[in-house]
Amino acid sequence: MSIVLETQSVTKRFGGLTAVNSVDLQVPEHTIASVIGPNGAGKTTFFNCITGFYIPEEGDVLFQGASLIGIAPDKIAKLGIARTYQNIRLFNTMTVIENVMVGHHPRMKKGLIGAVLRGPSTVAEERDAYRMAMDLLRFIGLKDKADVMARNLPYGDQRRLEIARALANEPHLLLLDEPAAGMNPQETAAMTEFIRRLRDERGQTILLIEHDMRVVMGISDQVTVLDHGEKISEGPPDKVKRDPRVIEAYLGKPLEEDV
Repeated sequence: MSIVLETQSVTKRFGGLTAVNSVDLQVPEHTIASVIGPNGAGKTTFFNCITGFYIPEEGDVLFQGASLIGIAPDKIAKLGIARTYQNIRLFNTMTVIENVMVGHHPRMKKGLIGAVLRGPSTVAEERDAYRMAMDLLRFIGLKDKADVMARNLPYGDQRRLEIARALANEPHLLLLDEPAAGMNPQETAAMTEFIRRLRDERGQTILLIEHDMRVVMGISDQVTVLDHGEKISEGPPDKVKRDPRVIEAYLGKPLEEDV
């Protein structure tokens, strides 16, 4: 099984604070890998090092074998890494399908001149983008809401729409930052099943940050635990949740009880 993403001794400092300290990680193709840890453990900073928002002081980030260090976030997106955020970032005054089509923009070949002249190739490309967006909406169960303003969707639907917009970039690696945050139990169960379908039905490779341990332990192929910026445990979910260092990091509460 090929390795889609590998981080080698990634270290990120802010002044005298080391937010991420020499973290190694490998994400195999077509798997769900989760990064967990208490608040302030360095999870989102680690994501930002992968996606180019931060440049590590030490270490390397390899995507399909090539280093990402020093590459701008938009260029990393074009290479095939898409992400969502802890706080939903939809275009609220655009429709559902328009939000998805925006996500496909890095894959479109026609530039500003093509958009103005509206030649046959530009029209064909836009038609293909619309068809792709509808296919994604069908997959996430929002096809009937394609023309609804994004701001009018229920919370759970907004979360799925944000993921669909990321998928429109046709990523080889999808980074999800707390996709179940703020959801009720029913919405969380639906999101868990949705993420599982991304792997099983679409063959998507996923790197996930999530605080809801029932989600993490229910869908992950591997789990990496950070605490104060350092990796303290890694392995299959059953192994990680029994690791004494992990239990201590979560204040002694067994992980299967932590929500």
